Amino acid sequence: MIKLLVSLVNLIDSYLGIKALILNVVTEIDSFFGWRVLKSIYRATIEQDRWSLYLQGIVNTLLIAVVAAFIGVFVGVLLSMIVFLNKKTGKLKPLAWIANTYITIIRGTPVVLQLMILYFVVFASWDNGILIGAITFGINSSAYVAEIIRAGFESVDDGQREAGRSLGLNTWQTMFHIIIPQALKNSLPPLFNEFITLVKETAIVGYVGIMDLGKIPGLIQSRTFEYLPPLIIAAILYLVVVMILTLILRVIEKKFAKSDRNGGKK
Repeated sequence: MIKLLVSLVNLIDSYLGIKALILNVVTEIDSFFGWRVLKSIYRATIEQDRWSLYLQGIVNTLLIAVVAAFIGVFVGVLLSMIVFLNKKTGKLKPLAWIANTYITIIRGTPVVLQLMILYFVVFASWDNGILIGAITFGINSSAYVAEIIRAGFESVDDGQREAGRSLGLNTWQTMFHIIIPQALKNSLPPLFNEFITLVKETAIVGYVGIMDLGKIPGLIQSRTFEYLPPLIIAAILYLVVVMILTLILRVIEKKFAKSDRNGGKK
């Protein structure tokens, strides 16, 4: 898709000469003010279609974060459900011990070490770095998601479980039909906030050579020998993505607040 976009841009440029025009403009401005800034930005973005590297980096970063978020939520819900049910019934002590040990180990060790163990040892035979990165961050995120969801379970009134039993539902049916939907609703804002954090944390996948947005500045620096412009551009792109996600989070929070107010009126 990105290669097709690059080809389209180059085709348009071959007719209109946009790149040459931009280069002439930035050269004139830099020479007039005695700058080198715009020329450096041009080399870091437009020259040799380097803008496509940033675009590919953003796509890979979001892909890793989204897949990791799905893994984290799925595993996190299972972990928190085991811990919560054991607390309420005392019937899942071995599983609860495993879940608590998993959460302690994952939260207590640096994610960069987890990434290296999975990339260089566990999945050393794989050639899909993006998938390995997504699995790593999914595992890491699941420990934090488990605590978020557990807090969501705790926020659901115990009367809800009793109501489920009075309707003839067993423990698992009560969890899936009554407790989990309410817990997820209560936990959605912090879960989305965890996703925003995940987007930024994935920058470390560049340590093992995965081409995410955090890796792109180093690649461009090796070609232009200018260090600041690629870093600034990558930082701005991260900031834009995070601001968009934060805006979405605020919209979600407002909708939930409005829903709660309407529910209170009823």
